[in-house]
Amino acid sequence: MQYFGPILEALRKLGGSGTPDEVVEQIAKDLAIPDEVQNELLPSGEPRFRNQVAWGRYYLVKAGLLDSSRRGIWSLTEQGRTSVLTHEDAQNILTRVVRAYRDGRKTKTATTESDENTGLETDTPAGYRKEALELLLAMPPSGFERLSQRLLREAGFIQVVVTGQSGDGGIDGHGTLQINPLVSFKVLFQCKRYQGSVSASQVRDFRGAMAGRADKGIILTTGSFTAEARREASRDGVPPIELIDGEKLLDMLETLELGLTPIKTFQVDQSFFKEFQS
Repeated sequence: MQYFGPILEALRKLGGSGTPDEVVEQIAKDLAIPDEVQNELLPSGEPRFRNQVAWGRYYLVKAGLLDSSRRGIWSLTEQGRTSVLTHEDAQNILTRVVRAYRDGRKTKTATTESDENTGLETDTPAGYRKEALELLLAMPPSGFERLSQRLLREAGFIQVVVTGQSGDGGIDGHGTLQINPLVSFKVLFQCKRYQGSVSASQVRDFRGAMAGRADKGIILTTGSFTAEARREASRDGVPPIELIDGEKLLDMLETLELGLTPIKTFQVDQSFFKEFQS
């Protein structure tokens, strides 16, 4: 609830829409969130601050203030563009959404645990992401490297080679991103399959290992990145490094439908049947 207003304000500053990372970083800047708070982890290994902002987005979508139509992009609705939430407004949104969720669950027989912080149950629509992340964490390092190789290939990289276990300064593989027939970039990547956060020093070490050998670097992890690591990755004057955390990994699996099979469902159109009731 504490981030309802800051989410709306951050999106306004970003022009009405933004990626989750952009929104989180804008809120951290606006509220001067200390690095130690941003780096605090939940037992699941996910940063607590980012998790709280994500839950804030969930409630704002349900309240009609944010648009849920595009995955990976948060955007304001017309109502959200002009809404200024008081503490009472935020409390009313929280109460209304939780009540609607619980009322909707009354018709189901499945028994689930309740989330202690939000009052929502753990089998939310994102429950499959938790299961998929647990499978990623259970992979051996070599398996996670091969999965990363597959993801990069599916994302448009060519000549993707895994070189793990080579002791090559933490570099686990390389590939080429073909922009067009005339332009391509050589990319080195590193895979970190563990819970916890990748630090700024690890990003610097990886950049040192790739010096003079590639145009760009990618670090893929099932965990997260500290606030300092994110700043280090995009620091001016040095080769950029893309950071793919556990949430982005799951986004990629969803988008590419790798290991995650979409399920089609139906909604009853009452108006259609009404025609035949007389």
